[in-house]
Amino acid sequence: MKYFNEAAETMSRDELGSVQLRGLKKSLANAWRSDWTRELLKKGGVDSPEDVKSLEDLEKLPFLTKDDFRDAYPLKMLAVPRETIREFHQSSGSTGTPVVMAYNEHDLDQWAECMARCFVMAGLEPGDAFQIMPTFGLFNGGFGCYHGCRKANLFCVPASSGNTERQIKLMRDFGVKGFCSVVSYVPRIIEKLDADPSGNRDIPSIKVGIFGSETFSDEMKRRIESRLHIECFDIYGMTETGGIGTTGQDCKAHAGIHVWEDQYLAEIIDPATGKVLPDGEFGEIVFTSLNREAMPIIRYRTHDITRILSRERCACGRTHLRIDRITGRTDDMLIVKGVNFYPRQVEEALMEIPGVKDEFQIILEEHNGMTDVTVNVEAEPGVTGHTVAKHLRERLGFLPKGDVFPVGSLPRLEGKAKRVIRK
Repeated sequence: MKYFNEAAETMSRDELGSVQLRGLKKSLANAWRSDWTRELLKKGGVDSPEDVKSLEDLEKLPFLTKDDFRDAYPLKMLAVPRETIREFHQSSGSTGTPVVMAYNEHDLDQWAECMARCFVMAGLEPGDAFQIMPTFGLFNGGFGCYHGCRKANLFCVPASSGNTERQIKLMRDFGVKGFCSVVSYVPRIIEKLDADPSGNRDIPSIKVGIFGSETFSDEMKRRIESRLHIECFDIYGMTETGGIGTTGQDCKAHAGIHVWEDQYLAEIIDPATGKVLPDGEFGEIVFTSLNREAMPIIRYRTHDITRILSRERCACGRTHLRIDRITGRTDDMLIVKGVNFYPRQVEEALMEIPGVKDEFQIILEEHNGMTDVTVNVEAEPGVTGHTVAKHLRERLGFLPKGDVFPVGSLPRLEGKAKRVIRK
């Protein structure tokens, strides 16, 4: 089984263009039904949904931001009757008012469709056991995987997050073929396997690992694939677009993340000016939903940095454009001594040092208006702080402090790793 929806995943560029224009007009008309969104669009210069007559008109529409979502909390953006809503999810709200996404039956089916495509693209087939490690709750990860499993006719193992020993036992007992989690949780699984007193350090049934919600380096990917003997896939989606998997995933060619273009329009803009950039240039990716009803999004600024790699047919046969893996976020960029960098770049550099393990922290401390940086890493005996600092200076362009700790010393989290700590 190569495709979940072959007709949709392999349509020509002309067919995609027609689908996108119809979807854009429909999405804008849906959004206009929300008093709150209509006022936002009017302030941005939109007099009527009929203003959009071609895909080129997309650039005339105003952007939607995370702050807009927060201002619309909880359901001011709702474009359908409240009684038709069947589910909602939200971001953590760790930096203020949470971001909410609501779903009617149509939207839940659209989400399930996107996830099913991702699962099949990773090589999963009906009946395969798939273990869900993201949390079931307000965060969208667990339920997104569940809806996708149902749609793709997989055997769902709803483990949720935490309890690593149980995760391993479930994988072994039920012959799990694939699993989904945040990538920073995988080292916890590997540590438990390596410490197994019986010497049983593998899970032979596992073939597929699907990772989202965090950026990770190519070297981290290679380490996981080599140790667990699996193939890794990078899934993409967020609360604002409708959840995990809604905007795409890489295929077995691993030549970029396929964006489901019949479901979303993707643009790359200059974060500073908002101008659309040509293919190949790095910038901030912006999404417009084409097939969502309850809370459609128009030109949502994600803050995620990437570029369009290709619009040509992929080796896998899919025609939907491919973007580069997310390199970082505009709001995650760190500036130290005049040098701009992202946490993922630190990870990439650390993974190049022999003996350095997967856990690390970036400690930022302010002193008299200057920022000092310390990078804490776990490493095998023989790796020194001087070695770490020197390599980071060569790769990043400035000299941080480097502290090395024995393996197992740095704090472990069951969910997303906290890589940057500000003091």
